[in-house]
Amino acid sequence: MTDNPLMQQRKDKIKKLLLNNAIYIVLLIFLIVIIVIEPRFLSFKNLQFILSQSSTKIIMALGVAGIIVLGGTDLSIGRMIGMSAIVTATLLQSVNATRRIYADMPEIPIIFPILLVMLLCAFFAAIHGFVVFKFKVAPFIASLGIQLAVYGSMSLYFEKANAGSPIGNLSDKFTNFAQGGFQIGSFRLPYIMIYAAICVAVMWVVWNKTRLGRNMFAIGGNQEAATVSGVSILKNAVLVYIIAGLLYGFAGALEGARTGSATNQLGQGYELDAISSCVVGGVSMRGGVGSISGVVIGVLLFQVINYGLIFISVSPYIQYIIKGSIIIVAVAIDTQKYTKKK
Repeated sequence: MTDNPLMQQRKDKIKKLLLNNAIYIVLLIFLIVIIVIEPRFLSFKNLQFILSQSSTKIIMALGVAGIIVLGGTDLSIGRMIGMSAIVTATLLQSVNATRRIYADMPEIPIIFPILLVMLLCAFFAAIHGFVVFKFKVAPFIASLGIQLAVYGSMSLYFEKANAGSPIGNLSDKFTNFAQGGFQIGSFRLPYIMIYAAICVAVMWVVWNKTRLGRNMFAIGGNQEAATVSGVSILKNAVLVYIIAGLLYGFAGALEGARTGSATNQLGQGYELDAISSCVVGGVSMRGGVGSISGVVIGVLLFQVINYGLIFISVSPYIQYIIKGSIIIVAVAIDTQKYTKKK
């Protein structure tokens, strides 16, 4: 006896709902397990900490999300972060620091080094995008090459500037730029969260209200169709990469100020969290699909799981296994969605 059409339609809707939200269900189960093991995890203090820690990762993820929508990827994020942190740290040390790298340089406004590293990251990102869309180099290979080039460049600068020692003694204005905040009753609103919120708002407008955003989705969805429609593939793609670079540079400067020091190892592995958060948030690795709200939700969920695993003292090695499993599940679900549409 077969199901009647109405019953079958309901079953199909339930299957679609479960497929579209499967990764969120999996993460919710993880969260429930963490809370059962350690109920103290549910606290206002932890919430504030997670939101603060997520801020720079949201900014990074907003950058790489656009590249993923284009159908690409970016393994250089972590090294861009490290480079930005090192350059801003060397230029924004306290004038009273005993081992100041640029001893004769007067104190400069923090905005200039931040803009400098944003432009520097945008330069490398533009090369990345140009190589991928002009010479048709596989995105993975191109981003790996950029990653190595950035790491080598910043390591040379780091070794020459401070002989391989961590760069610290940053100016109070610079550290306060990221570590400061507004006290609203018992709630402290960190500046860094405000910067992340502004970046989210700006990128939402870019994705949803500009021609660049429409072209980005068109290119990621079907590059040949976008070309026939008159979209300049190279120009629009490189612009998306440049925006990603600007966001990486800003996030890296914030990370340097937030941590209070910088080395050439800062940012290592950040690309994995950023890309994973995008995939968890529904940005398809096949291109053409994604949303700003999904990116933000993905970062927050991933950060909650990260901090939760640390909170219940899970081995770092097991954490890697869990993160890897989440990524595989998220990509598998994304593939299933694509197959169903086909």
